[in-house]
Amino acid sequence: MAELSSISLDLDQNNLPILAQKLGQSFHNTGFALIDHHGIDADLIERAEGISRQFFALPEEVKRRYHQHNGGARGYTPFGMEKAKDADKVDLKEFWHIGRELPAGHAFQRLMPANIWPKEVDEFRAICLELFAAFDRCGLRILRAIALFLNMDIDYFTDTVRDGNSILRLLHYPPVPANSPSVRAAAHEDINCITLLLGAQEAGLELLDRHGDWQAIKPTVGQLVVNIGDMLQRLTNDILPSTTHRVVNPTPERASHARYSMPYFLHFRPDFMIETLENCKAGGINHYPDPIRAHDYLLQRLKEINLI
Repeated sequence: MAELSSISLDLDQNNLPILAQKLGQSFHNTGFALIDHHGIDADLIERAEGISRQFFALPEEVKRRYHQHNGGARGYTPFGMEKAKDADKVDLKEFWHIGRELPAGHAFQRLMPANIWPKEVDEFRAICLELFAAFDRCGLRILRAIALFLNMDIDYFTDTVRDGNSILRLLHYPPVPANSPSVRAAAHEDINCITLLLGAQEAGLELLDRHGDWQAIKPTVGQLVVNIGDMLQRLTNDILPSTTHRVVNPTPERASHARYSMPYFLHFRPDFMIETLENCKAGGINHYPDPIRAHDYLLQRLKEINLI
Protein backbone atom coordinates (compact mmCIF):
# COMPACT_ATOMS: atom_id res chain seq x y z
CA MET A 1 0.00 0.00 0.00
CA ALA A 2 1.29 3.45 -0.87
CA GLU A 3 1.72 6.03 1.88
CA LEU A 4 -1.38 7.99 2.80
CA SER A 5 -1.62 11.22 0.86
CA SER A 6 -2.43 14.50 2.59
CA ILE A 7 -5.90 15.96 2.11
CA SER A 8 -6.73 19.60 2.81
CA LEU A 9 -9.98 20.56 4.53
CA ASP A 10 -9.45 24.13 3.34
CA LEU A 11 -11.92 23.96 0.48
CA ASP A 12 -14.87 26.25 -0.13
CA GLN A 13 -18.46 25.12 -0.51
CA ASN A 14 -18.13 24.69 -4.27
CA ASN A 15 -15.31 22.17 -3.84
CA LEU A 16 -17.01 19.97 -1.26
CA PRO A 17 -17.69 17.17 -3.77
CA ILE A 18 -13.95 17.00 -4.50
CA LEU A 19 -13.13 16.84 -0.80
CA ALA A 20 -15.81 14.20 -0.29
CA GLN A 21 -14.33 11.96 -2.98
CA LYS A 22 -10.75 12.34 -1.73
CA LEU A 23 -11.64 11.70 1.89
CA GLY A 24 -14.16 8.98 1.09
CA GLN A 25 -11.77 7.04 -1.11
CA SER A 26 -8.99 7.26 1.46
CA PHE A 27 -11.33 5.96 4.17
CA HIS A 28 -12.80 3.28 1.88
CA ASN A 29 -9.36 2.03 0.85
CA THR A 30 -7.48 2.24 4.16
CA GLY A 31 -9.83 3.36 6.94
CA PHE A 32 -7.47 6.31 7.49
CA ALA A 33 -6.73 9.80 6.16
CA LEU A 34 -4.09 12.46 6.82
CA ILE A 35 -5.60 15.96 6.94
CA ASP A 36 -4.04 19.42 6.57
CA HIS A 37 -5.65 22.82 7.12
CA HIS A 38 -8.07 21.26 9.60
CA GLY A 39 -8.83 24.50 11.41
CA ILE A 40 -7.51 23.52 14.87
CA ASP A 41 -5.23 26.40 15.86
CA ALA A 42 -1.52 25.57 16.23
CA ASP A 43 -1.27 27.69 19.38
CA LEU A 44 -4.13 25.76 20.96
CA ILE A 45 -2.45 22.47 20.09
CA GLU A 46 0.80 23.67 21.68
CA ARG A 47 -0.97 24.81 24.85
CA ALA A 48 -2.83 21.50 25.12
CA GLU A 49 0.38 19.53 24.71
CA GLY A 50 1.92 21.67 27.44
CA ILE A 51 -0.76 21.00 30.04
CA SER A 52 -0.75 17.30 29.14
CA ARG A 53 2.97 17.05 29.83
CA GLN A 54 2.51 18.96 33.09
CA PHE A 55 -0.17 16.60 34.32
CA PHE A 56 1.64 13.37 33.48
CA ALA A 57 4.80 14.71 35.17
CA LEU A 58 2.94 14.88 38.51
CA PRO A 59 3.77 12.28 41.17
CA GLU A 60 1.93 8.99 40.81
CA GLU A 61 0.05 9.42 44.09
CA VAL A 62 -1.26 12.81 42.93
CA LYS A 63 -2.46 11.49 39.57
CA ARG A 64 -4.22 8.54 41.21
CA ARG A 65 -6.40 10.91 43.23
CA TYR A 66 -8.24 11.52 39.96
CA HIS A 67 -8.87 7.86 39.14
CA GLN A 68 -12.63 7.41 39.48
CA HIS A 69 -13.07 3.67 38.77
CA ASN A 70 -15.82 4.55 36.28
CA GLY A 71 -14.56 2.65 33.28
CA GLY A 72 -12.18 5.43 32.36
CA ALA A 73 -15.07 7.67 31.34
CA ARG A 74 -13.63 10.77 33.03
CA GLY A 75 -10.41 11.74 34.72
CA TYR A 76 -7.28 9.63 35.05
CA THR A 77 -6.68 6.02 34.02
CA PRO A 78 -3.38 4.74 35.46
CA PHE A 79 -0.57 3.06 33.57
CA GLY A 80 -1.14 -0.60 32.76
CA MET A 81 -4.94 -0.77 33.01
CA GLU A 82 -6.28 -0.74 29.45
CA LYS A 83 -5.69 -3.58 27.04
CA ALA A 84 -6.79 -4.26 23.49
CA LYS A 85 -9.70 -6.62 22.83
CA ASP A 86 -8.51 -10.25 23.10
CA ALA A 87 -5.00 -9.14 24.15
CA ASP A 88 -3.33 -10.99 27.03
CA LYS A 89 -1.15 -8.07 28.13
CA VAL A 90 -1.98 -4.49 29.11
CA ASP A 91 -0.89 -1.51 27.03
CA LEU A 92 2.04 0.67 28.11
CA LYS A 93 0.13 3.92 28.57
CA GLU A 94 -1.75 6.20 30.94
CA PHE A 95 -4.38 8.77 29.98
CA TRP A 96 -6.88 11.43 31.00
CA HIS A 97 -10.43 11.68 29.62
CA ILE A 98 -12.54 14.78 29.07
CA GLY A 99 -16.17 14.44 28.00
CA ARG A 100 -18.86 16.76 26.78
CA GLU A 101 -20.12 19.40 29.22
CA LEU A 102 -23.91 19.12 29.45
CA PRO A 103 -26.33 21.71 30.89
CA ALA A 104 -28.18 20.88 34.09
CA GLY A 105 -31.14 18.60 33.55
CA HIS A 106 -29.93 17.28 30.18
CA ALA A 107 -31.47 13.94 29.18
CA PHE A 108 -28.03 12.33 28.73
CA GLN A 109 -26.60 13.31 32.12
CA ARG A 110 -27.20 9.87 33.62
CA LEU A 111 -25.18 8.30 30.78
CA MET A 112 -22.40 10.90 30.48
CA PRO A 113 -20.63 11.69 33.78
CA ALA A 114 -19.51 15.18 34.72
CA ASN A 115 -15.88 16.08 34.07
CA ILE A 116 -13.32 16.35 36.85
CA TRP A 117 -10.30 18.64 36.71
CA PRO A 118 -6.82 18.49 38.26
CA LYS A 119 -6.18 21.51 40.48
CA GLU A 120 -2.41 21.14 40.10
CA VAL A 121 -2.27 22.32 36.45
CA ASP A 122 -3.24 25.91 35.61
CA GLU A 123 -5.75 26.42 32.77
CA PHE A 124 -6.26 22.67 32.37
CA ARG A 125 -10.04 22.96 32.19
CA ALA A 126 -10.15 25.99 29.87
CA ILE A 127 -7.62 24.58 27.41
CA CYS A 128 -9.19 21.11 27.31
CA LEU A 129 -12.70 22.46 26.69
CA GLU A 130 -11.40 24.76 23.95
CA LEU A 131 -9.66 21.82 22.26
CA PHE A 132 -12.73 19.60 22.69
CA ALA A 133 -14.89 22.19 20.91
CA ALA A 134 -12.33 22.59 18.10
CA PHE A 135 -12.19 18.82 17.55
CA ASP A 136 -15.98 18.67 17.58
CA ARG A 137 -16.28 21.32 14.84
CA CYS A 138 -13.61 19.66 12.73
CA GLY A 139 -15.21 16.24 13.13
CA LEU A 140 -18.55 17.52 11.87
CA ARG A 141 -16.85 18.98 8.78
CA ILE A 142 -15.35 15.57 8.06
CA LEU A 143 -18.69 13.84 8.59
CA ARG A 144 -20.35 16.24 6.14
CA ALA A 145 -17.83 15.14 3.51
CA ILE A 146 -18.44 11.48 4.39
CA ALA A 147 -22.20 12.00 3.96
CA LEU A 148 -21.63 13.34 0.45
CA PHE A 149 -19.36 10.41 -0.38
CA LEU A 150 -22.16 8.05 0.68
CA ASN A 151 -24.63 9.95 -1.57
CA MET A 152 -26.58 11.17 1.42
CA ASP A 153 -27.76 14.59 2.54
CA ILE A 154 -24.76 16.65 3.62
CA ASP A 155 -26.29 17.23 7.07
CA TYR A 156 -27.22 13.60 7.74
CA PHE A 157 -24.70 13.18 10.56
CA THR A 158 -25.43 16.48 12.30
CA ASP A 159 -28.20 15.09 14.48
CA THR A 160 -26.57 11.68 14.97
CA VAL A 161 -23.64 13.26 16.84
CA ARG A 162 -25.49 16.16 18.48
CA ASP A 163 -24.59 15.95 22.19
CA GLY A 164 -22.69 12.77 21.35
CA ASN A 165 -20.74 10.92 24.03
CA SER A 166 -17.39 12.04 22.57
CA ILE A 167 -14.12 11.80 24.48
CA LEU A 168 -10.91 13.84 24.35
CA ARG A 169 -8.00 11.73 25.56
CA LEU A 170 -4.66 13.14 26.70
CA LEU A 171 -2.34 10.21 26.24
CA HIS A 172 1.13 9.45 27.61
CA TYR A 173 3.31 6.50 26.67
CA PRO A 174 6.31 6.52 29.06
CA PRO A 175 9.80 5.39 28.01
CA VAL A 176 9.84 1.66 27.30
CA PRO A 177 12.03 -0.73 29.31
CA ALA A 178 14.33 -2.98 27.32
CA ASN A 179 12.77 -6.30 26.30
CA SER A 180 9.29 -5.28 27.43
CA PRO A 181 6.75 -8.08 26.78
CA SER A 182 4.02 -5.47 26.21
CA VAL A 183 3.64 -2.80 23.55
CA ARG A 184 2.48 0.79 23.81
CA ALA A 185 -0.88 -0.06 22.24
CA ALA A 186 -1.66 -3.55 20.98
CA ALA A 187 -3.50 -4.10 17.69
CA HIS A 188 -7.09 -2.87 17.97
CA GLU A 189 -9.94 -1.06 16.25
CA ASP A 190 -11.60 2.06 17.67
CA ILE A 191 -15.11 1.76 19.08
CA ASN A 192 -16.56 5.12 18.06
CA CYS A 193 -17.71 6.90 14.89
CA ILE A 194 -14.46 8.58 13.79
CA THR A 195 -11.21 9.32 15.64
CA LEU A 196 -9.24 12.53 15.15
CA LEU A 197 -5.65 12.36 16.37
CA LEU A 198 -3.07 15.09 16.97
CA GLY A 199 0.51 14.69 18.15
CA ALA A 200 1.42 11.42 16.46
CA GLN A 201 4.76 12.60 15.05
CA GLU A 202 6.74 10.33 17.38
CA ALA A 203 7.06 7.10 15.39
CA GLY A 204 5.04 4.04 16.30
CA LEU A 205 1.53 4.33 14.84
CA GLU A 206 0.86 1.62 12.23
CA LEU A 207 -2.17 0.34 10.33
CA LEU A 208 -2.81 -3.17 9.05
CA ASP A 209 -3.42 -3.05 5.31
CA ARG A 210 -5.63 -5.35 3.23
CA HIS A 211 -2.66 -7.56 2.40
CA GLY A 212 -1.95 -8.24 6.07
CA ASP A 213 1.11 -5.98 6.22
CA TRP A 214 1.76 -3.29 8.83
CA GLN A 215 2.24 0.19 7.39
CA ALA A 216 3.74 3.09 9.34
CA ILE A 217 1.64 6.26 9.50
CA LYS A 218 3.89 9.32 9.34
CA PRO A 219 2.03 12.59 9.92
CA THR A 220 3.89 15.88 9.79
CA VAL A 221 3.84 18.36 12.68
CA GLY A 222 0.30 19.67 13.19
CA GLN A 223 -1.24 17.20 10.75
CA LEU A 224 -4.43 15.40 11.75
CA VAL A 225 -4.73 11.62 11.51
CA VAL A 226 -8.37 10.51 11.13
CA ASN A 227 -9.68 6.96 11.14
CA ILE A 228 -13.02 5.20 10.94
CA GLY A 229 -14.38 3.54 14.09
CA ASP A 230 -16.45 0.41 14.51
CA MET A 231 -19.73 2.29 14.87
CA LEU A 232 -19.38 3.94 11.47
CA GLN A 233 -18.15 0.71 9.89
CA ARG A 234 -21.31 -0.96 11.17
CA LEU A 235 -23.56 1.88 9.99
CA THR A 236 -22.03 1.82 6.48
CA ASN A 237 -22.01 -1.98 6.13
CA ASP A 238 -18.18 -2.09 5.85
CA ILE A 239 -18.01 0.46 3.03
CA LEU A 240 -15.91 2.53 5.44
CA PRO A 241 -13.74 0.01 7.31
CA SER A 242 -12.55 0.31 10.90
CA THR A 243 -8.94 -0.64 10.29
CA THR A 244 -6.80 -2.47 12.82
CA HIS A 245 -3.95 -0.30 14.10
CA ARG A 246 -1.37 -0.27 16.87
CA VAL A 247 1.41 1.76 18.47
CA VAL A 248 4.63 -0.26 18.48
CA ASN A 249 7.50 0.21 20.88
CA PRO A 250 10.27 2.61 19.87
CA THR A 251 13.60 1.69 18.39
CA PRO A 252 16.42 1.31 20.96
CA GLU A 253 17.72 4.81 20.28
CA ARG A 254 14.25 6.27 21.06
CA ALA A 255 13.37 3.96 23.96
CA SER A 256 14.17 6.64 26.55
CA HIS A 257 11.71 9.08 24.93
CA ALA A 258 8.10 9.36 26.04
CA ARG A 259 5.31 9.62 23.46
CA TYR A 260 2.37 12.01 23.83
CA SER A 261 -0.72 12.31 21.68
CA MET A 262 -4.29 13.66 21.80
CA PRO A 263 -7.00 11.53 20.18
CA TYR A 264 -10.60 12.72 20.02
CA PHE A 265 -13.09 9.87 19.87
CA LEU A 266 -16.17 11.31 18.18
CA HIS A 267 -19.26 9.36 19.21
CA PHE A 268 -22.87 9.21 18.17
CA ARG A 269 -25.37 10.46 20.74
CA PRO A 270 -26.16 7.66 23.24
CA ASP A 271 -29.69 7.01 21.99
CA PHE A 272 -28.75 6.83 18.30
CA MET A 273 -29.74 3.48 16.79
CA ILE A 274 -26.89 2.08 14.70
CA GLU A 275 -28.74 0.44 11.84
CA THR A 276 -27.27 -0.28 8.41
CA LEU A 277 -27.94 2.55 5.97
CA GLU A 278 -30.21 1.50 3.12
CA ASN A 279 -27.94 2.89 0.40
CA CYS A 280 -25.02 0.88 1.84
CA LYS A 281 -26.72 -2.48 1.22
CA ALA A 282 -25.21 -3.34 -2.15
CA GLY A 283 -27.10 -6.26 -3.65
CA GLY A 284 -29.36 -6.33 -0.62
CA ILE A 285 -26.55 -7.69 1.58
CA ASN A 286 -26.55 -6.53 5.21
CA HIS A 287 -23.59 -7.62 7.34
CA TYR A 288 -25.16 -6.17 10.51
CA PRO A 289 -28.84 -7.16 10.53
CA ASP A 290 -29.34 -6.45 14.25
CA PRO A 291 -29.60 -2.74 15.12
CA ILE A 292 -27.98 -1.64 18.38
CA ARG A 293 -28.18 1.55 20.41
CA ALA A 294 -24.90 3.49 20.48
CA HIS A 295 -24.69 3.49 24.29
CA ASP A 296 -25.27 -0.27 24.49
CA TYR A 297 -22.59 -0.88 21.89
CA LEU A 298 -20.15 1.31 23.82
CA LEU A 299 -20.73 -0.59 27.07
CA GLN A 300 -20.27 -3.89 25.29
CA ARG A 301 -16.92 -2.82 23.89
CA LEU A 302 -15.64 -1.19 27.11
CA LYS A 303 -16.02 -4.55 28.83
CA GLU A 304 -13.92 -6.16 26.10
CA ILE A 305 -11.00 -3.76 26.65
CA ASN A 306 -10.92 -4.17 30.43
CA LEU A 307 -12.24 -0.73 31.37
CA ILE A 308 -15.50 -1.96 32.92
